[in-house]
Amino acid sequence: MRILVAFASRNGSTAEIAERVAGRLRGAGRDVDVAEMGGGPEVSGYDAVVLGSAVHNQAWLPEAADFVSRHVSALSALPLWLFSVGMSDGLPKLLRAKGKQLQEKRILGLLGADVLQAQGHRLFSGVYREGQLKGTAHAMFKLIGGRFGDFRDWAAIESWADGISQELAAAAGTLPGQGQAGGNGREDP
Repeated sequence: MRILVAFASRNGSTAEIAERVAGRLRGAGRDVDVAEMGGGPEVSGYDAVVLGSAVHNQAWLPEAADFVSRHVSALSALPLWLFSVGMSDGLPKLLRAKGKQLQEKRILGLLGADVLQAQGHRLFSGVYREGQLKGTAHAMFKLIGGRFGDFRDWAAIESWADGISQELAAAAGTLPGQGQAGGNGREDP
């Protein structure tokens, strides 16, 4: 089974999460390719896809949204998982849960997740550095009690990737790491 993990990243945090997801899938015996969405990887030839993007202004990066639009037909026919990398854990404690909920709803609406029929979506927090905000936005973020730092929860990311591997194994009727038939019914070489 061939899996594509494609990502769009501005400052590297999302790329590192995509690599970690791919590493976990490889560790379970999967054949995984990792590519930037802006580079235009093709979806054909893959049996499953994982897509992830950094979130800016409550939406996926333009190259990620364009990738989904260009490949919507192929993506809707494959097992598909989505992840987004935002800054909700940098928000003040009182705003985090609501911020995550609103961000996830907006992202899934913009992506047309109902059309894609994704198996799941996870919103992770990434790295949020002080230099990423300028002027008034920086002042407002600090005023409301926002925090800068690396908020990636590697255990949650790895657990999510392991869950993808388990779902694929269950769908193929095999245990992770065993020989598997692709989602198209052919045996992997």
